[in-house]
Amino acid sequence: MKPQAVWRTSVIFVFLLFMIVPVIATFMFSISTRWDRTLWPEGLTLEWWKAVTSRGAFFLTLKNSFLASFATMLCLLALVTPTTYWMKLRVPKSKPIIEMVTTFSFGVPGVVLALALIRFYSKIPLPIINHPAILVAACMVLSLPFMYRPLVNALEAIDFRVLTEAAQSLGANGWSILTRVIIPNIMPGIINGCLLVFSTVFSEYTLTNLLVGTRFKTFPIYLVEYTRQDGRQASALAVISFVVAWITSLLIILVTSKGGQKTTHLAGR
Repeated sequence: MKPQAVWRTSVIFVFLLFMIVPVIATFMFSISTRWDRTLWPEGLTLEWWKAVTSRGAFFLTLKNSFLASFATMLCLLALVTPTTYWMKLRVPKSKPIIEMVTTFSFGVPGVVLALALIRFYSKIPLPIINHPAILVAACMVLSLPFMYRPLVNALEAIDFRVLTEAAQSLGANGWSILTRVIIPNIMPGIINGCLLVFSTVFSEYTLTNLLVGTRFKTFPIYLVEYTRQDGRQASALAVISFVVAWITSLLIILVTSKGGQKTTHLAGR
């Protein structure tokens, strides 16, 4: 094996070890009877898992987190995809301005963003204060860069102008060009953006706690409540959160990939 291959394999192995070991340690702590006097757990039990999953709030908060995550993901997908394509095609010089706007959420703390949204929406005739809709709106602002950046990179990786002109020469309208030509070719960017948005919103705590609190309790709020009570039960919830996010990410990849393959097949016909 070449030295470069050995080095690459070693780096990947160390990275995977760095990512997996904390998850394994958290899982072991969640099934241990006691783990503070020796290197290994003194006993194993599923009592903490039963305690956190037997309550009705467990499934309710899980459902709320899914609703907020998927709503934010779909809204951003519907908003950012055509906007990014139109910007790159019609007004490419506006890219620096749009990128600056999309990065505002990185520099604005969650507390400031929540208070700003409350003050803004309290002055307009929309009854979304203390409503899950304001949480979705806030999460859209927070996760906008995670949807925008993968889509821009995917568009820049293809010759979208030539594809657009070829579709127009065949009589396709703007909607057909976007849905049957552009989207199938930027499907990797769409998948990446969906995964980033979903994982960001699913684990969001600050905005949820400030904007809706217990009126729309999500899984991170449920987890934090147990962190203050019992670390082993909180560890069980943390592992569940990781597994749920991992499985959902695989499903998003599977569904989106099949959709892209189907659209590409129809476009070829």
